[in-house]
Amino acid sequence: MPRWFNTAGPCSPDRHYMLPALRRLPEVLPLLEQQAYFVLHAPRQVGKTTALRALAEQLTAGGRYAALHFSCEEGEVAGDDYGAAQRAILREMGRRAELALPAELRPPPPTLEGDEGLLQGFLTAWARSCPRPLVLFFDEIDALRGQSLLSVLRQLRSGFPDRPSAFPSSVILCGLRDVRDYRVASGGGSTLGTSSPFNIKVESLTLRNFTHDEVAELYSQHTADTGQVFLPEAVDRAFYWTQGQPWLVNALARQMVETLVPERSQPLTAAHVDAAKELLVRRQDTHLDSLGERLRETRVRRILEPMLAGLTLGGVPEDDLRFIQDLGLVRMAETGGLEIANPLYREIIPRVLANTAVASLPRLPATWLTADGRLDTERLMEAFLSFWRQHGQPLLSTAPYHEIAPHLVLMAFLHRVANGGGTLEREYAIGTGRMDLCLRHGPDTLALELKVWRDGEKDPLAEGLAQLDGYLSGLGLESGWLVIFDRRAGQPPLFERTRATPATTPGGRRVSVLRA
Repeated sequence: MPRWFNTAGPCSPDRHYMLPALRRLPEVLPLLEQQAYFVLHAPRQVGKTTALRALAEQLTAGGRYAALHFSCEEGEVAGDDYGAAQRAILREMGRRAELALPAELRPPPPTLEGDEGLLQGFLTAWARSCPRPLVLFFDEIDALRGQSLLSVLRQLRSGFPDRPSAFPSSVILCGLRDVRDYRVASGGGSTLGTSSPFNIKVESLTLRNFTHDEVAELYSQHTADTGQVFLPEAVDRAFYWTQGQPWLVNALARQMVETLVPERSQPLTAAHVDAAKELLVRRQDTHLDSLGERLRETRVRRILEPMLAGLTLGGVPEDDLRFIQDLGLVRMAETGGLEIANPLYREIIPRVLANTAVASLPRLPATWLTADGRLDTERLMEAFLSFWRQHGQPLLSTAPYHEIAPHLVLMAFLHRVANGGGTLEREYAIGTGRMDLCLRHGPDTLALELKVWRDGEKDPLAEGLAQLDGYLSGLGLESGWLVIFDRRAGQPPLFERTRATPATTPGGRRVSVLRA
């Protein structure tokens, strides 16, 4: 049976290219030996369900444990009705046991009458009847809310001293977040703030991304099956864009081998990876689309907005910092401080935020192209200035992040340029007060430095010219744009103050300063 790169649902070894599950969870087996109860949390689409199902199958097949993976998601609709939530979980456990376990290891029929202690009674009866110690993976545990969540956690804690003869030997709670951060209020408004309802846990584990070598190993499975080679430069580029995020690693490969280069005799290169990246960003498939929904959440915006604007974070609550890292949107850099989790997310986040502005753009004829299709930066500047004077003010209100509204509208304009045969790349960092843009169109490259002039600050011209100088030097360019957005109160209308003037950087490069 042919295999493929999977981007939807759990992987199956007979149908999908995949890596051994236990390799990314080396801590699990020692914890099972200790009959431990513990937490495994990781962002969506990193392979949690695939790894846990494979691990449960492996443990059961080994003959020592009866291991079962199941989802608690069916109990979400019950809200605070903890009786209904328990019954939904018990039905799902029974269904999964029928599919995954031999008859002698399956649980007895559950008692579904009443509301109190249904889960604890069921697990006690199963542990007593099962000839092997039970290992249970409660996936999507954080889908439960309010009293339903508290009831499940407290029943597990209550039965814990009776393991392994009269209660599961090990229980693993799996979700996006650690147990102390589970949302308990209706609508998810507050957290447990403590692990006390489940204070029997001994560890809180997470599932790491793929390493560079593992990306190469995964891609080599396709080569072994089909003969199509991923060149080393393609593996390097895929790891650069994804930093090993499993869904992205698979999604890039899927685009390459199914859409861009279906001919198996043709090797895959770094250029193919970049083309696949552009397809993903433009398509905004399910995983990337779900990230877009998160960007408008207050806790996420509170961190991402200053990051994108190059500002310091200020007094961000610790819970928000944990939350956005648990989502996989950002990570702690090796040198300290937050950074976007990978370059592909760095591309997609501002592009998603600019979607409304992109959709609101008027028709823009491509006056910036020469007769032979080259990019004419002087014509492009004239087109932008005209566009900004006429449409800038109303489009600013379409941006979901106020601090970077001008940036998003400018990017929306540049996306129109890039969509004619180019790419738009972005760089930003906390505390720098800047955003760098790089527009590539065929052999032509335009570098832009974006600055904001806010109330109480001095004109950022000198600082911006110095920063643009460094950016141009790194790109090997001798010209570029410094765009200064004046957000001070009491300024004249945009159409009156939008202009461009020539300037020279400290390194002697001739650039254009656009004030808007």
